[in-house]
Amino acid sequence: MILGIGTDIIQQNRIAKVLADHGDRFIDRCFDTAERAYVTKKSAGKENLLTAGYAKRWAAKEACAKALGLGIRDNIFLKDIIVTNDAAGKPALSLQNGAKERLTRITPAGMTPVIHLSLTDDAPTAMAFVVISAVPNT
Repeated sequence: MILGIGTDIIQQNRIAKVLADHGDRFIDRCFDTAERAYVTKKSAGKENLLTAGYAKRWAAKEACAKALGLGIRDNIFLKDIIVTNDAAGKPALSLQNGAKERLTRITPAGMTPVIHLSLTDDAPTAMAFVVISAVPNT
């Protein structure tokens, strides 16, 4: 059962400008420590990869908020939606606080939510697609 679908596309130059103007203040406000560490490691000091990494994560957070049915409001904050990566690099989402509470509210009784995430970038854009589904408890 699909509970929600969200997508977001962003121009990477918007993230580059925010990073140039606000730097760590922006990063600290929107991304958790694991996200920052992953982007920093993967970019290895290459500014274009750093920008693309944050742009994809920004798009993922926005797409997830849309899939939750509210967007970034009503106690759902960007930092509550965390992009993780497994050992092979496959992205996933982890929710906390208001975002996790919303996910719990929209999940029918007797079901477990599953979040699917796809990320892509091709300068000058980055895009994320999120599907939130629910499967019966076993």
